[in-house]
Amino acid sequence: MGNFDFTQALIFLPGVILGLTVHESCHALVAHLCGDSTAKEQGRLTLNPLKHIDPLGFLMLIFVGFGWAKPVQFNEQNLKNPKTDVIKIALAGPLSNALIAMILSILFVLLSSAISANLIIFQIFRSAIFINWALFVFNLIPLPPLDGSHLLLSQFKKYPVLYNGLYKYGSFLLFGLIILSFATKLNVFPILPVIQFLGNGFLGLIGYR
Repeated sequence: MGNFDFTQALIFLPGVILGLTVHESCHALVAHLCGDSTAKEQGRLTLNPLKHIDPLGFLMLIFVGFGWAKPVQFNEQNLKNPKTDVIKIALAGPLSNALIAMILSILFVLLSSAISANLIIFQIFRSAIFINWALFVFNLIPLPPLDGSHLLLSQFKKYPVLYNGLYKYGSFLLFGLIILSFATKLNVFPILPVIQFLGNGFLGLIGYR
């Protein structure tokens, strides 16, 4: 806590709120389009951040760098094509973050000539870009409860014992690896180079130098 940078947290805040809100609302939207109204009935088909942000997960994200939003619930039995729709719902969140990152990157490049690198708006924009790339990459890790787990677990549904075991213990494995990463400073999830490659690569692609 003594090393907590309040100014840096404020710079991260817009990108975190935007990224989590759109991510979860896109899960809800695709679930609704695929035939299940659970998320809509729970008030999750909205861009109101208060409907999506989990207080503890949000504080963890700001203070620790890892956190979560409220997961969007859906009933597979209501989906038109459960096998493929589950994957569509899962991918909707991360892909929305990639789209946000690209849109923000384009706006950033268009405005960069008019914005001084010392201004806080410049830092907020750049931070939001990389936060959304981070949400895209991290959520594709194939471990529950992350979205990428649906891509892996969907292959094991015909083996209920294996499926349930992977789902149950995969979550413990994920959190164990996160704790190990913080406790030992080991790079358990080597995703930072991927985030930097995507963020800097796309900015370079659209002309930012």
